[in-house]
Amino acid sequence: MNKKIGYCIAKIKQKFLTNSHETISDYYRHLGVKIGNNTVICDYIPIGEPQLVEIKNNVVISSEVAFVTHDHSISKVTDNGSNLFGRIIIGNNNFIGQRSTILYGVELADNIIVGSGSVVVSSFNENNIIIAGNPAKKIGTWDDFREKYQMKAAFRSELVEIVNGSSDKLICK
Repeated sequence: MNKKIGYCIAKIKQKFLTNSHETISDYYRHLGVKIGNNTVICDYIPIGEPQLVEIKNNVVISSEVAFVTHDHSISKVTDNGSNLFGRIIIGNNNFIGQRSTILYGVELADNIIVGSGSVVVSSFNENNIIIAGNPAKKIGTWDDFREKYQMKAAFRSELVEIVNGSSDKLICK
């Protein structure tokens, strides 16, 4: 079965039958991805070699994220048509922002936030950091982020107030 169709079936099952994020995680486990507990996968993730990906506990993966487990570019400089392969390991309690790309061979330590649109080309072994950019680099710590934005944090139930301007929680950069 086409991977995208399989994902869509799992998403429908999650929405109408189980109402559990584990349904999507179970779909990826079936493909060969090693996934811990309490992982939230918000959208389809294209993965060429699922058995090369490990996602630990309490991870949130936003929409349009890509895990690139191989690279065929080496075939342009060699005569044998080979590929480069690498594992991707996402540590505990991480957040992978929308439209981020994680390349083969990358390992992320625990408690890392990957900013939206980042291209992660190398491993990060430090805990409690924020990385972003292309290529991704450390841009801050969890403590700095919490101090800067905790007063702006809001629940979805507050969105109407925020949109109507009756709340001071709208972020302006």
